[in-house]
Amino acid sequence: MQKETRTTFRNAAILIVGLFLFWELAYLVVGDVALRSPRQTIQFLDQLMRTDLFWLHLADSLKAFAIALAIAVSLGLLIGFALGLHRLSGDAMEPMLVALYSIPKITLYPIILLAFGIGISAKIAFGAIHGIIPIALFTLSAVRTIKPILIKTGRVFKLSPTGMVREILFPAAVPEIFTGIRVGFSLTLIGAVLGEMFAAQRGLGYLLMSAISLYNIDLIMSVTFLLVLLAASVNTLLLAIDRRLHHG
Repeated sequence: MQKETRTTFRNAAILIVGLFLFWELAYLVVGDVALRSPRQTIQFLDQLMRTDLFWLHLADSLKAFAIALAIAVSLGLLIGFALGLHRLSGDAMEPMLVALYSIPKITLYPIILLAFGIGISAKIAFGAIHGIIPIALFTLSAVRTIKPILIKTGRVFKLSPTGMVREILFPAAVPEIFTGIRVGFSLTLIGAVLGEMFAAQRGLGYLLMSAISLYNIDLIMSVTFLLVLLAASVNTLLLAIDRRLHHG
C-alpha cells in the first residue's frame, strides 16, 4: 500500500514538472502579450497574498465551497442510498439523473439567480448542483453492487433501514462512494468559482472576472494558478486515499 501511495505522489510530481516546463515553453513562444512565466506568476501571487483583501476573497470562496460540498455530499448520499435500496425507483430515476447531469449547468444559472439572488446563496447553490448528481450516481451504483449475502445478513439480524445503511451498506460501499465524493469535490469547486464569476462581489471567481475585464494578466495568471494548485493538491490526496480504499 505504501508503494502505491508513493507511486501516486511520484506520478503527480512528474506531471507537475511537465506542466511547468510546458508553461515556460508556452511563455517563451507567446511572450508577455497573453502569459506570464511561472516565476513571474509565483512572485505576483506572493505579493497578492500579503494583502488583506486577498484573504477576504479567499475566505469567502472557501466558505461558499465548503457549504456547497457539504450539501452536495449529504443530498448525493441520501438520493443514492434511497434509489439503491429501492430497485424499481433506482431503475426509473437513474436515466433521469444521467439526463440532468448532461445538461450544461450554466443554462440553469438564471433560474438560480431568480431563486437565490446575487450573493453567497447563489454561489452555494450553483456549486452544489454540480456535485450532487455524480455523488448520487456513484452511491447508487455502489449500493447495487453490494453482495446480496450482506443484505440478507442484515435482515437476519432484523436491522432497521437506518441500521442497515449504517452497519451494512455504508461500510461495504465506502470505496465507490469515496470515488463519487472525489469527483463531486472537483465539480463543486468548479461550480462555486463559476458562481462567483457571474453573480458575486467577493471571492476568487469575482477576483478572476474583475482581472479579465481589466485585462490584468498578472492577476489572471496568479488566481488561476492558485485555483489549479488547490484543486490538484486536494485531488492528489483524495486519489491516494481512494486507491487505498479500493485495494485495502
